[in-house]
Amino acid sequence: MPARKKSLAHGRPPTFRKPQASLSSKATRTLIRTHHQLQKEHAKALASGDTAKAEDLQKQIDENGGLKSYQAASITGQSSERGGDSSKVLMDWLNLELKKSRSHEEANAPVYRLLEVGALSPSNACSRSSSFSVTRIDLHSQHPGIETQDFMQRPLPTSEEEKFHLISLSLVLNYVPDAVGRGEMLRKTTMFLRTNEKTTSFPSLFLVLPAPCVKNSRYLDEALLQEIMESLGYSLLQQKISNKLVYYLWKYSVTELKVKKQFPKTEVNPGKTRNNFCVVLR
Repeated sequence: MPARKKSLAHGRPPTFRKPQASLSSKATRTLIRTHHQLQKEHAKALASGDTAKAEDLQKQIDENGGLKSYQAASITGQSSERGGDSSKVLMDWLNLELKKSRSHEEANAPVYRLLEVGALSPSNACSRSSSFSVTRIDLHSQHPGIETQDFMQRPLPTSEEEKFHLISLSLVLNYVPDAVGRGEMLRKTTMFLRTNEKTTSFPSLFLVLPAPCVKNSRYLDEALLQEIMESLGYSLLQQKISNKLVYYLWKYSVTELKVKKQFPKTEVNPGKTRNNFCVVLR
């Protein structure tokens, strides 16, 4: 009997509509990092049946302000004032493609369908572009412009018209609590992308991760990530690396699909100071 797919409910926490106070950049990073680590440990404790440890970790989470403080930090950290709207990078990459589209008569200019998973705001750079029709989802949305939905539970499209030209996974994959779930999420993105597009940039996946996920992990580096993505039918179009984040634009093509390959948890970068971020494909 196949294993039941895990919900992402213990992954990326919900958003918070109106942060009450501005946090410094350092305080924001510390709060997000601490909350994320505690949530991971809490999920592991629950999975192993260690209720005493889970209760202790929940107490620590609550003492740190719980989800409310975390959500406020998330909004602040990705605000325009902090330069945190990752879709600005995406729009820069797509600018030439979109200019070509707008060169047609306005009535015939294509509008591309975008699925934004883990949406924080309905007013980011992509949402302000007339070139996109945006569907926004998050686990526990508190904004009317964002639908409450677990991407892993989203029904599969029944026609090409229901599929998307572009999917955004910006700081989402790293919040999935286990390596197998991350692989399942990447595989599921291919089921939502159109297969009859002939444009330079579409269909595609915009993927943003904290830089340490690929720059300082025992179990993942950029070469392995590219191998995993290529096995799913993706080819790398664009890449940007900063001190904090890595940004990728992957183009999807059914014709690029390789023979189905498994990627188990394998150490690629030994070292005591490295983290354990991993993506497993079964």
